[in-house]
Amino acid sequence: MSENKDSHNHGGLVAFMFSMAFVFVFFIYTVVVHKGVDLGEKVVDPRAPVELVDGKAPFDIASVSEPWVGSEDLIAHGQKLYSANCAMCHGATGAGDGAAGQGLNPKPRNLIEGQWKKGAGLIAQFKVLQEGIAGGSMASYAHFKAADRWALVHYVNSITQNKGDNDPVAIAEFAKTAK
Repeated sequence: MSENKDSHNHGGLVAFMFSMAFVFVFFIYTVVVHKGVDLGEKVVDPRAPVELVDGKAPFDIASVSEPWVGSEDLIAHGQKLYSANCAMCHGATGAGDGAAGQGLNPKPRNLIEGQWKKGAGLIAQFKVLQEGIAGGSMASYAHFKAADRWALVHYVNSITQNKGDNDPVAIAEFAKTAK
């Protein structure tokens, strides 16, 4: 009797050949047949002409030379920044009831009541954004541009009941040194 001396794994070879054929067919399908997935991205060319919204150009924070002087556009910009960065802890309305803030100790500040730890007013609020609160849950936002921090301060000041002392001359002097 003769013994089969073939030591190859025929089942493994068949599986390998099948997987290679599948990969080849899948590659051909994805490259030639399938046209891709539309992710709905709206890519904007920064050199394209600016589209007017309600007859005026969209707000550009970089064009504001004195962001410490409040305006409706600055407050609206601050509200957008707040919604994206602060609402998760402080809540959508600023009442300190955000979902992420529920697990923090101490709880996030109720910005509407404005029981400020470092004082009321635009300068004190700007310093909190710049430095955070040591020993608390409030992180520093020094990585934001100063103009964006001023926009946040103006938005918070627009919703709080405890506005504090906002001397325009003192704010302007402070703003020149704040980076």
